[in-house]
Order: sequence, then structure tokens, then C-alpha cells
Amino acid sequence: MNIVLFGPPGAGKGTQAEILVKEHGIVQLSTGDMLRAAVSAGTELGKQAKTVMDAGQLVADELMIGIISDRVDQDDCKNGFILDGFPRTVAQAEGLDVMLEEKGLKLDSTIEIVVDEQILFGRIEQRVKETPEAERRADDNAETLKKRLAVYHEQTAPVLPYYENKGNLHKVDGMQAIAEVANQIASFLK
Repeated sequence: MNIVLFGPPGAGKGTQAEILVKEHGIVQLSTGDMLRAAVSAGTELGKQAKTVMDAGQLVADELMIGIISDRVDQDDCKNGFILDGFPRTVAQAEGLDVMLEEKGLKLDSTIEIVVDEQILFGRIEQRVKETPEAERRADDNAETLKKRLAVYHEQTAPVLPYYENKGNLHKVDGMQAIAEVANQIASFLK
């Protein structure tokens, strides 16, 4: 089972990915983690990525697809994977589709967790109130959320019509209880 999760920061993608990992024995793949692992392992693609990142540039789509390709070939991905944070552009989505097709794989579902963004600001404020200062995340503030939402709308949201046109985008109401969101997601995976 291969899934892409979409949704703005704070929508609950991480929480839902954890549930999917436990229930289906699949792996959550973070592109940032994969890049760091490839660089650390000194793979050929990792060396290329390091050169690009050290120069302060973004890793090219083809290189990122190659790193994902290597990662999904690993044994722990045999039951499937969840991508969160990739693809961010239509070109990346198309490249991902080609790479998966070459491996005889496909995306089983793309899921967008839809939330009321004004409520996200309330959630951040509440989390700050309830979390001791020493345990607060540095990005738990309205200004950071505002910037991250702008990036999401500018970079990632434009990919959604690509999957919608393919008939593979499912929307979930992320404002419901965690268990209900998980149940809705599960209904798309049958």
C-alpha cells in the first residue's frame, strides 16, 4: 500500500501516518530524512545531494526521485510506504509516477487532510499554553505557522489538481477527532 499524505502544517499528517504505519506495517518516508541518510551513507546519490545542499541549492527533482527510488527498494518498504512532504510540484508527481511504474508499483491513494486554518492558529496557541516552556517546539508560534502555511499554498497545494484529475485524490475532514479522521482514511484504503 503506497500513499501520499497532503495537508497544511498542523493538519495531523504525522499523527495519521503513525496510525497507518502501525495498522498496515508500512513505512513513513520523510524526504529530509532520506536525504540525510543518503548523504551519511555516502551513496552516489547522497554525494550528489551533499554537493547541491552544501551550495545552498535545492535538490533537483531527478536526484530526489532517485533517492526515493533507492529507499523504496529496501526491505522495510515491501508492504508499502507513506510519503509526506513529497511531491511538492507537478513535475515531482509525474517523476514519482514514472519511477513507480518502472518498478511495477503505483500510488494506491493520495489523501488530503483538510482543515480550517484559523483553528490551526488556535491549536498552536493552546499547545503553547499547555506545554512547559522548556518542552515547547521552536516553531510553535503563529508567525512560523503563517509562513509555513504560505509555503504550503504556494508550493504543495498546486499538486492537488494533478491527483484529482487522475481520480486518485481523497479529501478527509481533518477537523474531526483523530479516530474519525483515521476511519475516513481507512475507508479509502479498502
